[in-house]
Order: sequence, then structure tokens, then C-alpha cells
Amino acid sequence: MSSLRAGVLLDLDGTLVDTNYLHALAWSRALRDVGEWAPMNAIHRLVGMGGDQLVQRLLGDDRPEVAEARAVHYRDLIPEARAFPGASDLVDTLHARGLATVLATSSPADELDAVLNLLSISQAIDERTTSDDVEHSKPSSEVFCTAMRSAGLDPTRTIAIGDSVWDVEAAQSAGIACIAVESGGFSRHELSEAGALLVFRDVQEIHLQINCTPLTQLAR
Repeated sequence: MSSLRAGVLLDLDGTLVDTNYLHALAWSRALRDVGEWAPMNAIHRLVGMGGDQLVQRLLGDDRPEVAEARAVHYRDLIPEARAFPGASDLVDTLHARGLATVLATSSPADELDAVLNLLSISQAIDERTTSDDVEHSKPSSEVFCTAMRSAGLDPTRTIAIGDSVWDVEAAQSAGIACIAVESGGFSRHELSEAGALLVFRDVQEIHLQINCTPLTQLAR
């Protein structure tokens, strides 16, 4: 009998915490610092990727100084971050039902730590994987694959929850399903077209309807 566990991979930004637009603003200010510009909507559409891919997509080449400037600006904006209603309740419920709950984010560890206090879920988190643990961020599958290995999860009994098409693509590449939320700014249509198993308005709606989702079957 396999010793691998059933579990849920939880994205952070735009899923559990309302930070996607803060990230977009930080990137915009970082571009300005180095004499570059991109429209805010174009930046927002790429939030969810790590800086290793976002800058390349925006400017056509890798500019490490942009990512460095973004980190400074984002630290200044973190006090404006808020947890989404129902985020802590969902994580606590998943954990209470015996599922491994694993944070899997393209953000670096220090930024995860900075917003984790908003959620009060430290006791309900079994593992976490950040951009510091991988070479390639989402939409690469590496974040999710690394998270599953670290937590000892069975891919056939693991579901990701995320807010962007990058989460959906990463989950598909990792061979797992993804339940998506619209709270990061991507529409239901976009997330469904990308391949999301189900799309909810936000994590609070997932929590309220959890018994109607495949998350319930995972726990059995």
C-alpha cells in the first residue's frame, strides 16, 4: 500500500491573499526605476509567474535589476495586503479533513512569510514550496512537482487551487487537476479555457461548497 498522501497545493497571491494588484504596482514602479515602461494591464496579466519569466515576457530579455527593484517596492506595499474572506477557513477545513495542505507559490520565501501572518494558518500548513526552492517558476510545473515530492503527495490524489492561467497550466504539466478562483483577476472563461476543473468566485465560495467539489473525494 502506498505511503503517499492525498493533498492540496495552495497558491498564495490572488488565491489566499489579495496581492496581485500590489505586485503589478511594484513591477510598474520597478520598470520606471530602470527607465522602462509597460502598461499596467500587461503586467497584471503576467502576475503569478516568477520574476525569471515575467521580465523576459515584458521586455524581451532578462533584467535582474528590475526584479531587485520590484522586491523593494513590494516590501513597501505589503502592509496594504489583505487575506481573502474564507481563506483561513478553507485551509483549516482541508487540514481537519486529513488532507496535506501545501503552499506552492512563485513568490520568494521572505514574501510568503510577510503575508502568512494575515492568514493565521501556520498550524494547518504541512509544507511549503517557494521560488527559492526551484529553478523555474509557474507556468513551469516545477513548483507543483517539487511541492508534491517534499510533502510526499500522491499525484493521483492531489489537487491544486490557484487564481491564474499560469496555475492551471502548471498543474496540467504536473499531471494534476486545478480548481481556480477569479479573485486574481482572470475571468471564469479564461480559467475554464485554460483547463481548470472548476472555477469559483473566490476561496470563500469553495469553502461554502466544498462538499460539492472533488476535494471531498480526496479526503476519503
